[in-house]
Amino acid sequence: MRERAGTSRLKIWLLLGANRLHVAAVLAALVFAAVVAAVTLLPEPLGPQLRSGDTIETMFSTMIGAIVTVTTLVVTIGQLVLSQENGPLGEQRARMEDSMDFREFTGELTDSPSPADPSEFLRQIVVVARRRAEALRVAVADNDDAALREEVEEFTDSLIGNADHVTDQLDGAKFGSFDVVFAALNYNYGWKIFQVERIGDDYEESLSAEERGLLTELKTALSLFGPAREHVKTLYFEWALVTLSQLILYAAVPALVVAAVMLTVGDAGTFPGRTLGVLNMTWAIGLAFTVTLLPFLLFTSYVLRILTIAKRTLAIEPLILRDSQR
Repeated sequence: MRERAGTSRLKIWLLLGANRLHVAAVLAALVFAAVVAAVTLLPEPLGPQLRSGDTIETMFSTMIGAIVTVTTLVVTIGQLVLSQENGPLGEQRARMEDSMDFREFTGELTDSPSPADPSEFLRQIVVVARRRAEALRVAVADNDDAALREEVEEFTDSLIGNADHVTDQLDGAKFGSFDVVFAALNYNYGWKIFQVERIGDDYEESLSAEERGLLTELKTALSLFGPAREHVKTLYFEWALVTLSQLILYAAVPALVVAAVMLTVGDAGTFPGRTLGVLNMTWAIGLAFTVTLLPFLLFTSYVLRILTIAKRTLAIEPLILRDSQR
C-alpha cells in the first residue's frame, strides 16, 4: 500500500498504523513542549502577561467552551452512527437476508462455510483468488502465444505474492484493532480486476475457452473481495467512532476539572519558584493547557485514520484515483 501511494513509511505509520492513543500522546507532548518553549523563549512581555490572572482566566474559560463543544460534537457523531443500526423489523430482516445471501455465495466460492471471524472471512477470499491465479498460470503455460504467457506469468506472480503477504497479515488479526482493515487495504483487488479484464480483451483470440473461463473465475473471486472489504471497513468505522466517543467522554471530565482549577487558583503566586530554569507557573500552564486539549487531540488522532481510510477506498470498482498508481 505504501508503494502504491508513493508515501513515506513514517507518514503511513502515523496516519494508519500507529496506535491512536500513542498518536494522541505524541501530539500532547508536542503541544506541552511548544507552550513551555513559547512562554520561556519568546520576548519577556509574553511571560508576565500569560502568568497574570486575567490572561489565565480568559484562556481556560475559552477552553471550557471548546471542551464542551468537542464533546458534544463527537457524542452526536456516535449517536448518528448508532442510529443507522436501528430500524423497524422489516429493515432488519432485509439486512439479515442480504448478509446471509452474501455469506452463502462466499461459501459456494470457497467450498466451505463462511467464517464468523472477519479476518478469516477476508482471508478465505484472498486464498481462493490465489488458487485461481495458480490454475490460470498452469493453464496458460501451454499456450502458443509467448506474449500472453509472459503477461500471465508476471500478473499471477504479483497476485500470488500480494496474496501471501495479505494472508499472513490477516492470520490471527483481531477485529476491533486496525490490523484487519490495514491488511485489507494492502490487497489492491481493483487493479487486479482491471488486469484480468485487459488480458482477456488484449488476447481474446489467443485464449482458449478453458483459459477464458479461468479468467472469469478469477475475476469473480477478486470482485467478491470488494464488498467484503467495504463491509468490514464500515463495521470498523462504527466501532472506532463509538470507541472515540467513549474516550472523549472519559477525557472531558478531567479536562473540565483542570480548567476549572486553573480558573479558580491560577495566578502568579500559586506555583512559585523555578524548575530546570523555567518558572513553575509556566510548567503548570503548559500542563493544564495540554490536559484541556486531550479531547481534541483524541478526536484528531482517530479522525486522521478514518479520513485516510475513506480517501483510499472511495472507489469500490477498478477506478484509479491516485497518480502514483496510474
